[in-house]
Amino acid sequence: MSLCENILFDKRFNPKVKGNQVGNKASVAVVGGGLAGLVSAYLLAKNGHLAILIEKKSYPFHRVCGEYISNEAKDFLNREGLFPEKMSLPEINNFLFSDTLGNHVSIPLDLGGFGVSRYEFDHFLVKKAKEAGVELRTGIQVFDITFHEKENQFQLELSDGNVLTTDFVIGAFGKRSKLDKAMNRPFIVKRSPYIGVKYHVRTDFLRDTVALHNFEGGYCGINAIEEGKFNICYLGNRDQLREHGSLEEMERAILWQNPYLKTLFSESEFLLDRPEVINEINFEPKKPVEKHVLMAGDAAGLITPLCGNGMAMAIQSGKLASECIIQGGERGFIEKKYQEEWNNLFRRRLWVGRKVQLLFGTKNSSVLAGRLIKSLPRVAAIIVKNTHGKPF
Repeated sequence: MSLCENILFDKRFNPKVKGNQVGNKASVAVVGGGLAGLVSAYLLAKNGHLAILIEKKSYPFHRVCGEYISNEAKDFLNREGLFPEKMSLPEINNFLFSDTLGNHVSIPLDLGGFGVSRYEFDHFLVKKAKEAGVELRTGIQVFDITFHEKENQFQLELSDGNVLTTDFVIGAFGKRSKLDKAMNRPFIVKRSPYIGVKYHVRTDFLRDTVALHNFEGGYCGINAIEEGKFNICYLGNRDQLREHGSLEEMERAILWQNPYLKTLFSESEFLLDRPEVINEINFEPKKPVEKHVLMAGDAAGLITPLCGNGMAMAIQSGKLASECIIQGGERGFIEKKYQEEWNNLFRRRLWVGRKVQLLFGTKNSSVLAGRLIKSLPRVAAIIVKNTHGKPF
């Protein structure tokens, strides 16, 4: 029987268990197997902690994501052996912007980045996590997370009927989850009009460029990923989808008003059997620590997609959450340290992203944004810098 199996109890919490620690190494449940969850679990296991990663789906699978990673994360990935060198990933160092009318402007990216699909990258990180000693539990949902003050431990209710008891929990369960509702997180009751849609295509586009094309009600990004493919991902409006009845009809009626998007959608070879879609994308502020759970990735705060560094932020927040646990100390100290460092790294970037988003997704605002980028490239560069961090 493994150490992880020793801390699984069927149906009931065992109050006699005072800790699942091996020496001074804590047991940690990482809920959610995206970038933040995989990175944090990998680092915890590598440093001798008992790391259990719980993911409701089975790898590999697609996610709605821009699939562009800012180079701020590249040094870390290389140091840890987490950069997938064998995939021959495209290097991206230019940005192309078009307003709703198709007027466009290009500028170089300061740090730049690279493109990689979540299907391949997450699967690659899963293998690395398992090699490091992470116990992976896929196809299992966490229904509820309860912290017991007296025992100083968490109890997790799992969909397979088991109850898991651990010393710490890292919440990496994404943009919107049933767990947010179970934990009564304030943002979950606020409705959002945004939907996210993703396609993989083969098309005629520059492989060193990430583009952001505006349409009335949203914006669409495209960039190269592995194997000569491209990722198309757009943020749209739920009401427009209802009005037109289907994604295809909405795209033809709304997105195709931008000639770049009309060409892209009408002349590309679409590779997925169906698009990946998510609803109710919410950019409301969230807390990095809730009910003693260290939130990481989108569960802690979602930056607007146009900023192009959500994946790098997820990686860094997973790194930060695991390091705070690895460094040790009383629970209150760990939580305070994580919250302070998370705010220092990300709070302003999220705020700037929400403000910058006001310049996109309508005719007048997107035309203004295009003129700003074209006539004041230094100002545009400053805005980009304020939504990105330094290499870590």
